[in-house]
Amino acid sequence: MAGGPGLTQRLATFLTGLLECMGFAGVIFGWASLVFVLKNEKYFDSLCIQKENSTRNSSVDLDCSAQDEQFSLIFTIGSFMNNFVTLPNGYIFDHFGTRVIRLVGIFLYTIATLLIAFSTADNAVLLFPALSLLSSGGIVFLLTNIQVGNLFEAHRSTIITLYNGAFDSSSAVFLLVKLLHESGISLKSVFLFISACSVGHLLRTFFLMPRTHIPYPVPEEYSYGLHCGKTAGYNISEDPSKSSPTPPGGSAADEDEEMKETMLGKAGAEPSGPSFWSCVFSKLFAFHLLWLSVMQLRHYLFIGMLNVTLIHLAKGDAAMISRYTNAFAFTQLCGVFCAPWNGMIMDRHKRGKKTAGKMEEPDSLADLGSSVLSLAITVTQCVLFSVCAAIPVLTVQYATFIFQVLNRSFLYGGNAAFMSIAFPPAHFGKLFGLVMMLSALVALLQYPCFALVKKVFHGDPFYVNIGFLAVILLAFAHPINVFLECRQRQKKRLEEGPKQPTVLSEEAKQLQDESNM
Repeated sequence: MAGGPGLTQRLATFLTGLLECMGFAGVIFGWASLVFVLKNEKYFDSLCIQKENSTRNSSVDLDCSAQDEQFSLIFTIGSFMNNFVTLPNGYIFDHFGTRVIRLVGIFLYTIATLLIAFSTADNAVLLFPALSLLSSGGIVFLLTNIQVGNLFEAHRSTIITLYNGAFDSSSAVFLLVKLLHESGISLKSVFLFISACSVGHLLRTFFLMPRTHIPYPVPEEYSYGLHCGKTAGYNISEDPSKSSPTPPGGSAADEDEEMKETMLGKAGAEPSGPSFWSCVFSKLFAFHLLWLSVMQLRHYLFIGMLNVTLIHLAKGDAAMISRYTNAFAFTQLCGVFCAPWNGMIMDRHKRGKKTAGKMEEPDSLADLGSSVLSLAITVTQCVLFSVCAAIPVLTVQYATFIFQVLNRSFLYGGNAAFMSIAFPPAHFGKLFGLVMMLSALVALLQYPCFALVKKVFHGDPFYVNIGFLAVILLAFAHPINVFLECRQRQKKRLEEGPKQPTVLSEEAKQLQDESNM
């Protein structure tokens, strides 16, 4: 739906949502830059011990493995919470609407930034709850902004992936924190400013976001935000025959029900469509979980171990480590530019897949078929990323950074887009939350992998990288399964197509016989 008086509001919603995702949603994944700052501020510095063979040296050589493990544990828990809380967030989003879940997310995010602002080396344990709350609140911004793609039907997948790319690019915020810290601005001042930005999130929640949900496709009379002191769910048209406003005795539940009916009915899915549990136990969901889990674990381990990897490859050269840390953070900014390519592939491929003829609703089979190429490209990118990461040459890591941000943008953008087209809209929040939560459980393996690298391989991640390269090949099973599923559905549709007129004619004949009797 484009044009009309609501175009300005829709564009404002889109642009402010892009800024929100890019500036706040996924900042935790810039952890490598923040770790550099925290080490300079002496966080967990007491865990560093003097090496046994350095007692006679004029300069004390410290072993900070315990400090590195502590930072890795904080990131492991924080990244786990980023995904794990998506299920309860999705449930609240589905049942109570956008406004409620955003208020919860803003509260968590504000508390997190305040905890970091008032943390010091003496109370460094505050980082544990702070990073968990930061990731829990940040994912809410992404979850509630995904639906903005519904406002631009022809470019829906592109916008969904763009928001996920902005989520990836937000990790560069911690690079900005690092640069500001090096220029003399304290960590406390920076995070107090980020806390104050919650006022903007609140204003956007009330004026540029719906109270419940944005349906797909969007009805002509649909509106959202606060208008004249009350929330608009649908525009009350001047012609009463074209609208049915909520009666004075109506409740919010009635309004929510009307919204759900619009989402389900007008999106081409019947109210009696697949149940939540039938979706959960489907092959599509299982293979998608495998696809997401193995690649997400690969990315989490790479980010969590980046500082250790750079120390190993740079032989402890602090200036070189800082240079490569900055380079990694700068590449994360490109996520917002890389992710829309995935959406454009899906949108363009979908238009080529749609069958000819009149259709009153979007072709769900064409939507699903459009994801096959995207899913396969994403796995291929991850294989290239893993190959580069396994090469123990420092300069090669520039290529690793490029493939990492490209693949991560495709991964999360493709995940959100696939969940939105493969399953009923009524279950999107819960299913998106569940797949993120289950993948978070798999992501916990990053900590034992980190311990394996530190304690068994003495900081050399080569063998772990080779092992992950083999595991990632399993993800190719997902696009193959989706391709076979599309062929099966297409075959079933062709078989049922010619039979439908026969069934109708038999029913008509039966009715005619009954009337003659």
